[in-house]
Amino acid sequence: MPRHNPVSLCRCIAIAILTLIIIVGITVLIIWLALKPRKMVYSIENTSVHNYNLTNNDHLNANFKFGLRAYNPNKRISIYYDNIEVKLFFNYQPISSNDVEPFFQPHRNVTRLDLSLPAKDVVLYDDIAREFKTERSAGVVEVEVKIRAKIRFKVGVWKSGHRTLKILCTPKVSFSNYRRSSKSYPCDVDL
Repeated sequence: MPRHNPVSLCRCIAIAILTLIIIVGITVLIIWLALKPRKMVYSIENTSVHNYNLTNNDHLNANFKFGLRAYNPNKRISIYYDNIEVKLFFNYQPISSNDVEPFFQPHRNVTRLDLSLPAKDVVLYDDIAREFKTERSAGVVEVEVKIRAKIRFKVGVWKSGHRTLKILCTPKVSFSNYRRSSKSYPCDVDL
């Protein structure tokens, strides 16, 4: 019965593992070079507020409106937005939230969404109410818009599993004449 050298057996296993790692690495590199994935770009534009009322006991009623511009710069990657939740904050206090209808974004596409975030009888706490009134009297209030979405990528016929996309925007809402502001505010993206 032939005897196998334990050193040569370990060497064969190590070579097989190393070969597998190299093959997987080359495959990933080829896919990356073929797709050249680029980060999506988001911004808030066309900010406005309607039906604004802040009562003496610091209850806020208003309808905040924003335009979200979503740009997919990728040549071969499309995106399914399956579940989208938008929240509005002022100084870390939640003001409003709303869901957006799912949609599909083709490659090399700009999609614009109208976001409506109504604040209904929201109690602003002491310091936050004072700061909101101060900014409001200056004519502009800076808010945070946080978007959390479940997305999938599509390349050809292949679709990825769900990933969580987080978008943070800090637009300024103008209260002058209740008109839409045409200024654009870039957003931070975390995927």
